[in-house]
Amino acid sequence: MKRLLSAILCMFLLCGMSLSSMAQAVSDEEADTLIPDNVLMEKQWQIGALVHTNGWGLRFRIGKNLSALRQWMWEVEYSTYKSPKEVRVVNDYYSDAKSYIYGKLNSVSFLKAGTGEQFILTRKPYWGGIQLSAVAYGGVTIGLAKPVYLYITEEDITPDTYRLVERKYDPEKHDMNNIYGRAPFLSGITELKFYPGLYARAGLEFEFGVLNKRPKSMEAGVMFEGLPIGIPIMAYNPRQNLFLTLYLSFSIGKRHN
Repeated sequence: MKRLLSAILCMFLLCGMSLSSMAQAVSDEEADTLIPDNVLMEKQWQIGALVHTNGWGLRFRIGKNLSALRQWMWEVEYSTYKSPKEVRVVNDYYSDAKSYIYGKLNSVSFLKAGTGEQFILTRKPYWGGIQLSAVAYGGVTIGLAKPVYLYITEEDITPDTYRLVERKYDPEKHDMNNIYGRAPFLSGITELKFYPGLYARAGLEFEFGVLNKRPKSMEAGVMFEGLPIGIPIMAYNPRQNLFLTLYLSFSIGKRHN
């Protein structure tokens, strides 16, 4: 009986020591993810989404820390663009007509690739809080213009009958009387045109949370894009080659050595 009690007591002691060592390991791992001032992760990546004054976008960044206060990053971003002059309408003559944007020639989006620097203005304390950084990026941008296709009513062979046909929008031929509605978005994808140019952005990044290896951040700023050859977006309007937007983004990422 005494041997059995001794064996049980030894088992409890061993289990307690094992749990204590596991707790210590978890504690050490958690401590490693906090943000002490004397620890600097060399590399990091971010993935995020953004909204701007004329659309939305997705972004990926990767880079490294040059010093305790400077980060050098590369970025790739895709964003949509909506002209401020766009107005969505519906042909009331047809009960099941689809809405469309009257006068829109091309659906426009941008693909950007560039590099930039982030400079930490105020570091966050070890227990968390907010870290404030100034950001500046620049690089190349490509405007993607896909022609707008619509369903048009055309006179059929028999009198007083009409049929729906899919046509590229032509403001000289199509108006609110014969436009039935928008065609599928992928219509005209093979006629995609490319307009290369340059872009630059500047803003402020607010990093929050207590995990050094798992940063979360919000960024607000202004972005400028310029194209040598303008994109025709709206009918009877000049081609647009300058684009200025305000943006707000949210990102998550990882730091590592």
